[in-house]
Amino acid sequence: MADLSQIKEHAEVIGADGVHVGTVDGIDGNRIKLTKKDSGQGSHEGHHHYIDGGLVATVENGTVRLSANADVALMFEQEQDEG
Repeated sequence: MADLSQIKEHAEVIGADGVHVGTVDGIDGNRIKLTKKDSGQGSHEGHHHYIDGGLVATVENGTVRLSANADVALMFEQEQDEG
């Protein structure tokens, strides 16, 4: 797992295939919290989504690159209701 302390707010998260996954809102434990604007549509809208830090391959030049393609990484997203 990459060093999550290197990940900065507003960094772009991309899959191994170069496809945009989301934008970093912050780090929550060993997970990357994505901004709500990248939260999806329908019932997923308005919730923060999280990407497990174990999927991070590298962090460089303000970009977080995952070890999985975007479509696979999105399948592993975790959702949290905003109460």
